[in-house]
Amino acid sequence: MLSSIEPGWMESYEVINGPLADAAVWRGGLLWALALYVPLSAPLSRLESSLEESKLPESLRQPTLVISSLLLALAFGVVTQLGLSWVLGPGWASSLGVVAVGWSALLVLASGGED
Repeated sequence: MLSSIEPGWMESYEVINGPLADAAVWRGGLLWALALYVPLSAPLSRLESSLEESKLPESLRQPTLVISSLLLALAFGVVTQLGLSWVLGPGWASSLGVVAVGWSALLVLASGGED
């Protein structure tokens, strides 16, 4: 009975398979999340206004808003990385994420003096 078991079946430590198991997808997703954080934070003004009207204590409003915007940016970042990885390949998609982070930082610095 034991001799019929394939000898190398326990050598793999992978828990999940698929594109989300690749570390490059998560690294690129984090880059895209960083690049998309500021543009995605602006539409969260409705959430911010609803938090102000809620019965949530003041000490929890700001962390709730920050965590929700970070999770939204991370979700969009991973989806963007997966889509661009499918079209361009994981290395190119991550490289494009680095360019997007630089461009986002440039736009934030350039618009800083206009406020």
